[in-house]
Amino acid sequence: MNAFDDLLGKRRSIRRFRPDPVPEAALDAILAAVQTGPSAGHLQAFRVVVVRDPGTRARLQAAALNQDSVGHAPLVLVFCADGPTSAVKYGARGEALYAVQDATIACTLAWLKAVDLGLSGVWVGAFHEAAVAQVLDLPRGVRPVALLPLGFADELPPPRTSRPRSDLVIER
Repeated sequence: MNAFDDLLGKRRSIRRFRPDPVPEAALDAILAAVQTGPSAGHLQAFRVVVVRDPGTRARLQAAALNQDSVGHAPLVLVFCADGPTSAVKYGARGEALYAVQDATIACTLAWLKAVDLGLSGVWVGAFHEAAVAQVLDLPRGVRPVALLPLGFADELPPPRTSRPRSDLVIER
């Protein structure tokens, strides 16, 4: 196995975090990793909202169906699709799809870099979009697509088994 395979093996969905803050250098490295990702037309049609404030995290938790990980993680990154930026070049498809893809690629890279730095996280997709947008005062056309609570793990669940590759891959 190589280092990347090792990294993938370490990633887990962690929902309980220690209260220790995420070091600023780690956050900088995570955000730098996000900027390296591929995006449609290299427009980087996404935004990342960094949420440290406990009150804002509590409001995000309420908007995310009261999931504890959102309110209790010391840091939450909110990945947003910037539809208007993508629409300039790609029209409606860019706004509805490419910007969402850009944001989800960015979230994946952030999570993997966090794991590489000894942090943990969980992808949160269950939330009321309008409520999250309101909590964060997002600009028109910028919509949240993923919340990524991050911190130092306070649990270590066992690895999960994956569906068989034959269920996931279609060859033609």
